[in-house]
Parts: sequence; C-alpha cells; structure tokens
Amino acid sequence: MEYENAIELRHVTKRFGSVVANSDISLTVRKGEILSILGENGSGKTTLMNMLSGIYSPDEGSILIRGKEAVIRSPKDSFALGIGMIHQHFKLIPVLSAAENIILGLPGAQRLNMALLTQEIGALAETYGFELNPAQKIYNMSVSQKQTVEIVKVLYRGAEVLILDEPTAVLTPQETQKLFDVLRNMKRAGKSIIIITHKLREVLELSDRVAVLRKGAYIGTVETAEASASSLTEMMVGERISLDICRDEPQTPEKRIEMRGVTCRDKEGVAVLKDVSFTAYGGEILGIAGIAGSGQKELLESIAGLQETENGEILYFSPEGTVEKLSGMKSSEISNLHISLAFVPEDRLGMGLVGSMDLTDNMMLRSYQESRGFFADRKKPRKLAMDIVEQLAVATPGVDTPVRRLSGGNVQKVLLGREIASNPTVLLVAYPVRGLDINSSYTIYHLLNEQKKKGVAVICVGEDLDVLLELCDRIMVLAGGKVTGTADARTITKEEVGLMMSDSGRRALGHG
Repeated sequence: MEYENAIELRHVTKRFGSVVANSDISLTVRKGEILSILGENGSGKTTLMNMLSGIYSPDEGSILIRGKEAVIRSPKDSFALGIGMIHQHFKLIPVLSAAENIILGLPGAQRLNMALLTQEIGALAETYGFELNPAQKIYNMSVSQKQTVEIVKVLYRGAEVLILDEPTAVLTPQETQKLFDVLRNMKRAGKSIIIITHKLREVLELSDRVAVLRKGAYIGTVETAEASASSLTEMMVGERISLDICRDEPQTPEKRIEMRGVTCRDKEGVAVLKDVSFTAYGGEILGIAGIAGSGQKELLESIAGLQETENGEILYFSPEGTVEKLSGMKSSEISNLHISLAFVPEDRLGMGLVGSMDLTDNMMLRSYQESRGFFADRKKPRKLAMDIVEQLAVATPGVDTPVRRLSGGNVQKVLLGREIASNPTVLLVAYPVRGLDINSSYTIYHLLNEQKKKGVAVICVGEDLDVLLELCDRIMVLAGGKVTGTADARTITKEEVGLMMSDSGRRALGHG
C-alpha cells in the first residue's frame, strides 16, 4: 500500500558541541496517522522534534514537507509549513480568555470582531470533539483545559501536523481517554500527529506506528499492531528486560507515621494541604497519586520538617514503641531525635544534593554532624559513594566528580542511594524514577521493595498510575490539597483512581 508522507527526515544530524544529540536519522510521518516517538531520556526525541518546530536547525541532512524540501529556521517557518508543537509547559497568558490566547499574535484588523472569532473557535473545537469555552479565562482552567487551548491554537493557525510532548503527563486517566478520542478524530480528518512519550501502554493503545530512538540514533519504525511492551523495550534499550514489578504482601505492618488533620499554606497564604489525615505503616509502600500541584510536595515536606504546618499533628511511632510529635519540628530537630527518616525530594539539586560538591562530599552531608574531632572522616562516605556508583550503575568519571556534571537520572541514583544507605524506618520519595532509563527504573522499584521487606514505611509520590498500581500496597489520592480516597492498590482500578484525582469520585468512592 502506498502512503502519502506528510514529513520525511533524511539523514538528519544535530550536534551540541562534542555531543551528538541526533545521528543520521531518517524516518517518515504519514498523512492521517498517529506516530509515537519512543525512547529513553537522552535518546534525542525532543531535539528531533524541536528541529521540526523551528527551535533548532539540523547540522546535516534534510527535511521534506509534503514531498518538498523545506528550510525551518524558526517557529514562524514551522507554522507556515503547517506544523504545530504543543510543549509540556504551556505558553498561555493567564489573564486572557481562551479565544484571546488562540488569536494572539495573528495578523488581522486593528478592531477585532470577538463575537465572530469566538464563534469560529467554538466551531473548530466542536469539529474535533474538544470541550472548550472560548470566553473562559486561562486562570480558571484545569490543566487539561489549558492543553485543549494549546491544541486548538495550533489548529486555528492551520496546522496539518501536530507534535505533542508528553501530552498525558498531567492528565487523569479519564482526561487521557478524552484526549485520545480527540486525536483519533483529528487523524480521521487527515491530520498527522506525532507523540513524544515514554508510556508504553499508551503507545500501544493509541498509535499506528512507533519510531524508536536510542542514544541519538534511529533504531527503526514498527507497526503498533505487531509490537508489544517487551519488544518496544528491547528496541529502546538494546536488550530484553523483565517488566515485572515484584510485590509481596506486607508482613506484620506496624504504624510508623500518622497525620491528623494537617493544614499547610504556601508563602501567599493559599492552603496547599487541607485537613489531611492518613496512616503509613512499616512494611508497606503507600503510593500518593494526584494531578501535579495537588499537595504531594507539601505532604512529604511537612513530614520531613521542611514545611510549616498551620494546624493538626504529625506523629512518628518508633519500632521501640515510643511516639514523637514531628509537627512543629524542623528537619534538624527531627534528626537530633535520632528518628530514622530519609527524604528524596522532587528538586534533587535544589534540596537533596549540592551541585558544586563531589559524590563523596554529598555522602558526608548525611554524616558530618556525627564526626568527632576537627577533621571529618571521608573514608566511609567515599566508600559509600563508590558502592552506590557500582550498585546503581551511576555514569560518572569518578566519585570526585561534582554532582552538577551528572545527568538528571544519575543525580537521582546518587540521592536515592544515599538516603537508603542511612537505614531509615521511614522513606519519603518523590517521583523516584523521573529521568531514569528503564533498567534503572526497575532497579529503583526493586530497591523500594527491599526497603519494604526490611519493615520500612515507604511513602512514594508517583506520576505513572500503572506503575503505582503495580508497585504499591495502598494508594492515597490528593486533589486540591485534600485526601479524596485511600484504597488497596491490588483491587482498585486506574479509572477509579482517576475519578478521585479529579475530585469527582469522592462521594462515590469514599475515604479509606
């Protein structure tokens, strides 16, 4: 069967100094198809798409649009060729309406007929199945509504090819399905859609074909119907990997952390946690799910003594049977009580590690207060740093390398390895595999399970619901700073979690 190509890349190479981000890549995007670009972090996916959207220009090779060679020097050139890219971080003006954001920057008359423009935008949205109120202000919109505005914006400007970068990262399962329905409608209308993603299940559900990149090189394109999660993983990594997460039943769980009616406010005085209560047990993994910004960060920081609480209590139950009140304490005060609490924050270099210091010195941040005498002991921290590099396959020239020179994924390995090495009774982790390759991700899942087997209470904030449901024993959901439900991860469905994430399933599903 002959296919009409919307885009063809021929031997495209892009370098940044001595680093080759894309090497001799040739692939096609057909008219009226959904193509997934799959690859691990650092494989060159976003760089490749940024060349189509005019942010970068290729150093070698050529780009053909509808059979004709094109020169794309800027996003303006890309738009003129009918290509629109929807980035992970939206570029909208909050105080303007959806319609005003959509037409912003377009040529036209000095006096606009907003009633007519609003009608046109509403009709366009309805054509593809979007739910959009053109008059609604951006600051009143949910994340999925803002994403809709971004997509309609590029469609209104005549895009025939749409590139979406991790489009489901901040959506509930229900919002994801709505987006998929709309993308299928666009495909039927002859649009070409390119999705950059790392979620294998979504790739298999939505796309027609999958193009795989590995370390900047093009591995191949396969028909989705003939692919599986394991075959795509093997293409990405270069070897067969087990995608099973081993989950044992909790053995004699003991109460470790109890939060009672905790409320926290941010610097502007807005409540980010609202009357939150829950219990975490040693010997289990408690997953925290929710749309980004629902209070997950503040929840972990309040336990770690980094977030001031307005009211309520946070209690720590030691293995020896004593109870300590953590609320009102700073992290240093918690440490002085010899409470074995470890925290892996979302902001690795801002909160967890010091970028200008090497691996050994970053290990010492955990132990320098215990040193006796004028000089700190570097032998044990250096040995720990070397062990972490070996066990977690940290890519670094050596333990004397400043942490800021490591990739984001390797920074995560160093921080998580250091915190686990402190033998905690409570382990708080935020997005522990963000930025990691598949091999390393499953290593981290194994490490968390090992901590669980040792009786540690693991509280894990995650963004991939499929993983949370496989890894955790219980799932607690936050929406708008409130707990909307807690459930057994073995029995609850992703759709039920999605309802709680959107705060609409609270009455139906209740509280755990």
